[in-house]
Amino acid sequence: MIDGDVMSYLTDEIASQPGCWSRAIGMAGSAGSALPGPGERVAAIGCGSSLNVARCYAALREAAGQGETDAFPASEVPAARRYDWMLYISRTGTTTEVLNALRRAPRATPATVITAVADAPLAREARHVVLLDFADERSVVSSRFITSSIVLLRAQLGADVRSLPAAAERELARPLPPELAERAEFTFLGRGWAAPVADEAALKLREASRTWAESYPAMEYRHGPISVSDENTVVWALGQVPSGLLADARRTGATVIASDTDPLAALIGAQRLAAALAERKGIDPDQPRALSRSVILTG
Repeated sequence: MIDGDVMSYLTDEIASQPGCWSRAIGMAGSAGSALPGPGERVAAIGCGSSLNVARCYAALREAAGQGETDAFPASEVPAARRYDWMLYISRTGTTTEVLNALRRAPRATPATVITAVADAPLAREARHVVLLDFADERSVVSSRFITSSIVLLRAQLGADVRSLPAAAERELARPLPPELAERAEFTFLGRGWAAPVADEAALKLREASRTWAESYPAMEYRHGPISVSDENTVVWALGQVPSGLLADARRTGATVIASDTDPLAALIGAQRLAAALAERKGIDPDQPRALSRSVILTG
C-alpha cells in the first residue's frame, strides 16, 4: 500500500489546502488593489516553487486578456526591460535573489509581494503586500502556500474558482494507485498554465522523496522525452492533454494517469505521493537533503 499515516508537517499542510483555498478566494477582492490591473505590462518573479506560481500567473493573465505578463527566476530578470508593475512571490520573504531583484528594480515601478510572513524584509521593502499568513508552513517543502497563491491570483483575474476547495477535498479522499510505489520514474505533463503546475508536481517528488521526476509542456513529450518511458515510468497528465498523446505514452508500457479534475486539485495527488514515497524510503519530507526553508546567500 502507498497510502498511510505519514507523520510530517508536510502531510498536515497538504491536508489543510481546502480551507486555505477558501480563505484565499475570500480575500481576492480586497487584494485586488495591491495587484496589477488590466492592460498593465507585468513581470512576475520568484524562485523554486514560487517561480512556478509566477509562471502560472503569467500564463493565466495573458489568457484572460489582461495584458502582457512575463515570469522570471529572480536571478534572471532582464535589467533593461521595463514594466508597469512588478510582482514578487516568496513564502518567507527572505530569499536573497528575490530581495536583490526587488532592490534592483526601478523605484518608480509599483511592486507587490505575495508572502506568508508580514515582517520579512521583502514585505517591509515592497510598496504593496498580499499576506497569506494562514498558508505559512513549517515544512521546508512548500505545498499550501504555493497553491493558495495560485488560487488567489486566479480569483483576482476573474476566474470562477468557488468549486476548487471541494475539488481539493475529493482529491485528498481519493486513494493513490498502489502501483505508483513500484515505479521508478515520473513524468508530469501539462498545457498552458498547467505546464508550470506539472513542473511543481515533479519538484515535489524530487524535494520530498528524492524521486526521479521530470516535467514538460505536454506537446513536447513526443519530441524526445517519450524515448525514456517504459514499464517503470508513470506519465501523469495535469489538466487537459490530447488523448492521442496519452495513447502514445501507454504504448511505451508506461502507467498513465489522467483525469478531468482541475490541474491545481490534481497537483494534490502528486504532493501526497511525494510524502508517501518519502515515508516508504525512510526520508523526512520536512527536511530535504541540502535544502532549507529559505535560500539566504552570504557570498
